[in-house]
Amino acid sequence: MQTAKISLRGLIDKWLGSSRAAPARITRVRSSRAGRSGCVRVDVARPSGQLSMFFFRHDDGCWCVFPPALRMG
Repeated sequence: MQTAKISLRGLIDKWLGSSRAAPARITRVRSSRAGRSGCVRVDVARPSGQLSMFFFRHDDGCWCVFPPALRMG
């Protein structure tokens, strides 16, 4: 799947919006052993409750809301 290169901050703003009243907080970071891929969990406090989303870094450096494909072999 082709993805446009968007920074993690840009992707967080796109999906969660940005607000000084309810800032997004990175609450979990996990890296792969090779260091090129990984994921972060971002939390935002909303009036309706806390919202959490995971963002995944792919081998090409892109951040996406879906995990990278598994490599076989």
